[in-house]
Amino acid sequence: MSPSLLLSQYLENSGGIAIVDGGLATELERHGADLNDPLWSAKCLLTSPHLVRQVHLDYLEAGADIIISASYQATIQGFRAKGLSQEESEALLRKSVDIACEARDLYYKNCGKASAEGLEARHDSKILKSRPILVAASVGSYGAYLADGSEYSGNYGDTVTLDYLKDFHRRRVQVLAESGADLIAFETIPNKVEAQAYAELLNEENIKIPAWFTFSSKDGENVVSGDSLLECASIAEASKKVVAVGINCTPPRFIEGLILLIKKVATKPIIIYPNSGETYDPIVKNWVQNTGVQDEDFVSYVKNWQKAGASLFGGCCRTTPKTINGIYRTLSEHSVSLR
Repeated sequence: MSPSLLLSQYLENSGGIAIVDGGLATELERHGADLNDPLWSAKCLLTSPHLVRQVHLDYLEAGADIIISASYQATIQGFRAKGLSQEESEALLRKSVDIACEARDLYYKNCGKASAEGLEARHDSKILKSRPILVAASVGSYGAYLADGSEYSGNYGDTVTLDYLKDFHRRRVQVLAESGADLIAFETIPNKVEAQAYAELLNEENIKIPAWFTFSSKDGENVVSGDSLLECASIAEASKKVVAVGINCTPPRFIEGLILLIKKVATKPIIIYPNSGETYDPIVKNWVQNTGVQDEDFVSYVKNWQKAGASLFGGCCRTTPKTINGIYRTLSEHSVSLR
């Protein structure tokens, strides 16, 4: 199947809607993981892969159709800085996808057991419905590798050029494209130059699996660097390798307006997975308390996002399986063809 057909056919078969998982790192912390490390969630690939697998499974049981690997902050350069070899670093990238695939297999096994026992998924229980599930290999921005909060500003300085970014990401993208993932998720893209670097890499390396581009915004109009969202989304729209474009790690209150902006330049499916609305302080590396929205408030936005034109819905930082289950229920109730 060609990259351009994978997601369009997937959405067609699921009634035009798909559900993405929610926050990974903050869920790992809730399970007891210590992520105070430049590798952030990718640290768990080394220390506690079983927790990563469990979080993936939690999201599938909450109703997610697409799970994203724990490779957002997993870079060859970051692993090498920890003393790992090139081969070990590349193996960890593959491992991030393997763990997600293991969770998918385990989920299907549990669905089979539930079906054999005549159990049905109910509102107060796990969603155990056998359905096509995609694994997306996450690629975080150059700023995520720096672990200094610059993915929230997009300010990399004058020395970080288009060619520099392509060289930085090249091998990582090659490895993840051949890892068994169904697609690549280029996430939290903070500026136009990194979007352009990704688009050119996909062509230069003849990447066979499709990709999505999601940008982040803190003003509801531009990406976090101040670059035009319209220009950034146009880069995604122009790439034949990119099958969806949208927004992640952005407060829910901005999402509807951003969807409408993207629709001005993009015809591809729109994917949105906002954060909880809470504020991250990159200096102390923690979340500012009491600045977000409750799950039920987050979910109340979903119907408006759907009406505005989004097709894929999930959550980012500080969202939970409960959030994703709320999205699942809301979209199930308001789309008779969803399942």
